[in-house]
Amino acid sequence: MGTPDEVDLRHHGDAEVGDGLADFAVNVRTGTPPAWLAERLRASVADLAAYPDPRPARRAVARRHGRSAGEVLLTSGAAEAFVLLARVLKPRRAVVVHPQFTEPEAALRAAGHAVERVVLGKDFTLDPDAVPADADLVVIGNPTNPTSVLHPAAAVAALAAPERPGLLWGGDPPHPPERIVVVDEAFMDCVPGEPETLATRLPAGVAVIRSLTKTWGLAGLRAGYVLADPRLVARLAEAQPLWAVSTPALVAIEACSSPDAVAEAGEWAVRLAAERNRLAAELTGRGLYVVPEARASFLCLRVPDALGIRALLRQRGYAVRRGDTFPGLGKDWLRIAVRDRASNDALLRVLGELGI
Repeated sequence: MGTPDEVDLRHHGDAEVGDGLADFAVNVRTGTPPAWLAERLRASVADLAAYPDPRPARRAVARRHGRSAGEVLLTSGAAEAFVLLARVLKPRRAVVVHPQFTEPEAALRAAGHAVERVVLGKDFTLDPDAVPADADLVVIGNPTNPTSVLHPAAAVAALAAPERPGLLWGGDPPHPPERIVVVDEAFMDCVPGEPETLATRLPAGVAVIRSLTKTWGLAGLRAGYVLADPRLVARLAEAQPLWAVSTPALVAIEACSSPDAVAEAGEWAVRLAAERNRLAAELTGRGLYVVPEARASFLCLRVPDALGIRALLRQRGYAVRRGDTFPGLGKDWLRIAVRDRASNDALLRVLGELGI
């Protein structure tokens, strides 16, 4: 069991870019949003005088994952979902599985909750037994940022406890608390076919968080959603400000949930996988340790003096994501976004000039 240490949980990839640097730090797909989506967003401006109506987008998300509308809460990006969960849930023992995106832990701590860390071992694969049996809130990413590891759906589902009344649902003692497992699937659409998603299965006690930011290039729009038991969705909705999701974001959510958009994302995921595997092989061939079986839009690698290499890359016009702000990594780790072949080859050339 890991213990909290002094890392900057609020450091994210966007802090690495700027000043004309080639961006290998932020995991948003380049060349997005696509033209058809950008046109719909421009057209949505004509409806800004009216208050947002989330119902069409909510139904579209439900259809996309085979859920009911009552199991869907639309949010202003995944970050809002983490804040809402931190405000609504009252865990006695909250556990975050690391390394992973740090915003869930930051949101829990900001809401006054103590947080324990389970740091994954070799190759960052998940062992459900590593999570304390009495943890009543568990947060995990899949595929995980920054490691790019895709955990088997069965292993993630094994973290869930049988449903029973408990403190998290507002029940009274002496009922034991029900465990809630929050799965951050922000990068699941990087995986062709999404075979390990829990969005379509949604076991009891599991809440899935999805984001449109990465695949569709909507970081500035803020568009995401939660899939969960209708009781939890209702409680989150009560804590959410009115009209929290803007009309353009609702248009994007509805459009990106259509069968055509899902198919387009799937085709991109296939191309991404091929280029990611090529880049990983190039880096591994240079003697670097790249976390194996990467499945998201980035690679996590161990490099001696990673912070020094990061600084040298910045001098040469390239931004990569430092790894030492992720609990469970450290000063010898970097995260590198996978770009197009020409951009990746340019980065490889610069790394070669640095002796890597």
